[in-house]
Amino acid sequence: MISIRVTYEDGADKAVALPSYETAGAAGADVRVNFTDRGSVTLQPGARCLVPTGLRIEIPNGFEVQIRPRSGLALKHGITLPNAPGTIDSDYRGPLGVIVMNAGDTPFVIEHGARIAQMVVAPVVQARFDVAEGLDDTARGSGGFGSTGTS
Repeated sequence: MISIRVTYEDGADKAVALPSYETAGAAGADVRVNFTDRGSVTLQPGARCLVPTGLRIEIPNGFEVQIRPRSGLALKHGITLPNAPGTIDSDYRGPLGVIVMNAGDTPFVIEHGARIAQMVVAPVVQARFDVAEGLDDTARGSGGFGSTGTS
């Protein structure tokens, strides 16, 4: 198991739980909202906002943290993350925020301390990009955007 070091932002509510795995087999750790005023925000349908977590994290080299939507919020309320998965690189040390969007048809209240997203820690492989005279042929070729069928 790797370790992610965490610090709180100035003014953050330290009573809000750190990211946590809610079940033994969970791949994602739930991330909570941490408003400095301990209030809430109402997100109108179609709107998006940056939700603070009150945290900064230190990710070990060779890893990233992916921020993903919570399936229950997506199904029940249409709450999603428009850039999912959002990537946090190992060399980033700024505030951890979550871009949240209401794709539902009713306003959604984001409460202080609520679980708003999940973070997945994943290994990173960097590639070298080389210019080539051509590319190897495949059965698929250049077909894309639905070229493999609809079922």
